[in-house]
Amino acid sequence: MFQAFSIIFLIAGLFSYINYRWIKLPNTIGLMMLGLLTSMLIILSKNIAPDLYEFFCKMVINIDFKTLLMDGMLSFMLFAGAMHVNIQDLAKEKMAILLFASLGVLISTAIVGFLVYLVAPFIGIEIPLIHCLLFGALISPTDPIAVIAILKEAGVSRSLELKIEGESLFNDGVGVVVFSGIMLLLGTGEVHEESSTIASEIGLLFLEEAIGGLAYGIALGFIGYYLMKSIKENAQLVVIISLSIAIGGYAIASILHVSGPLALVVTGLIIGNKFNVVSNQGEARKMLNSTWEVLDEVLNGILFLLIGLSIHLLEFDTKYLILGLIAIVVVLLARFISVILPISLLKHQESKTMPTAKILTWGGLRGGISLALAMSLPALTSNEVILFITYILVIFSIIVQGLSIGKVVKLLGLTKK
Repeated sequence: MFQAFSIIFLIAGLFSYINYRWIKLPNTIGLMMLGLLTSMLIILSKNIAPDLYEFFCKMVINIDFKTLLMDGMLSFMLFAGAMHVNIQDLAKEKMAILLFASLGVLISTAIVGFLVYLVAPFIGIEIPLIHCLLFGALISPTDPIAVIAILKEAGVSRSLELKIEGESLFNDGVGVVVFSGIMLLLGTGEVHEESSTIASEIGLLFLEEAIGGLAYGIALGFIGYYLMKSIKENAQLVVIISLSIAIGGYAIASILHVSGPLALVVTGLIIGNKFNVVSNQGEARKMLNSTWEVLDEVLNGILFLLIGLSIHLLEFDTKYLILGLIAIVVVLLARFISVILPISLLKHQESKTMPTAKILTWGGLRGGISLALAMSLPALTSNEVILFITYILVIFSIIVQGLSIGKVVKLLGLTKK
C-alpha cells in the first residue's frame, strides 16, 4: 500500500503543477478531472499495453480508498477544516447549521431513498427499499471542499458562506450516524424484530455516536488546547501534539464507539480558536496554521485525484447510467426540499429565502465520504448499482455544480454589495 500511495502522491503533485500552470481550475476539481482523463486513457490502452493497465488497476485497488479515507485522511481533513473556522462567526448561524446538518440530512435520506425505490423498477432495476435508504443516507452529506474557494472568489455573503461551511463540518458525522442506523435496521432483518426494539437500538446508537462524539470532542479539544498552551514557546512540538491529537483522537473514538467525524470537528474548532487567541501572533500559531493549511491542501488533492482514478472500479451498465442520471435530479430535488424546509423555520432570519435555498442546493457537492460509504457496504445484491450511481452523482456535483456555482451566485444576486 505504501508504494501505491507514494505513486499517487507523486501524481497529485505533478497534476497540481499542471493545473496551476495551464488549466487554472480550483485545484481539487482540476485534479479530479485530470484523474478521470488519465483513468480513461489507461482503460483505452488495455489491449495495447496490458501490463500498464494491470499495474494501474492494482495500484488503485491497493490504495483501498474506503480505508484510506475513513480510517486515515478523514481525521486530518475534518480537523484542518474546523481549525480555520471562527466559532463566534459560526455561532451566528448555529440554528441554520444545526437544522441543515440534522433535519436536512434526515429529510434528504428519506426523499432520495423512496424516490429511487419508486423509479428504479421503471428502468428494469429492482432495489429493496432498505438499500435505497442506505443510498439516501450515504449521498445526503454534502462535501463543499471544492466550492468554498469559488464562493469566496465570487464574493458570496459571509452568512451564506458560513452556512455551507458549517453544515459541511457537521453533516458528515451525522450522515455516517444515519447510515449506521439504517445498517443496524438492515442487520435486524426488518421483519423479525419489534419496531419498538429497533427504534430503541437506533436511538441508543444516535446517543452513543452523535452525543458521545460531541462530548468526547469537547474533552479532547480542551485537553489538546491545554497541552499546546503549556508548550507554546516550542512551535515544532505544538504541531506534533496537534497531529497526534487528530490521528490518535480519531482512532480512540472508534474504540469508544462514538462518532469520530463529529469529535474531530469539535476538537478542531476548540483548538483552532482558543490556541490562536492564546498564542497571539507568535511563531507557534503561524507554524500550526501553515502546517494544517498545507496538509489540508495535500489531502484534499489526493482525495479528489483518487475519485478520478477510481473509475475503473465501475462495471458499466446502460441501465445503471440511466438511473444515475435520474438520481442526479432526485438528489437535487431532495436537497432543495431538505434546505427550504429548515429555512422556512428560520424565515425571520432570512431576507432572501429562495435565492439562499437555491445556492445551498447547487452548492451542496458530494464527494469522498459518499464514495467511501458506498464502498463500505456489506455483500448486498444492490452494491454494484449503488456504487455506480454514487460515482455518477459525485462526478456531476464536483464538475458541473462546482464549476458553475460562482456564476449562479452572481446570477441570483447573492454577492457582497
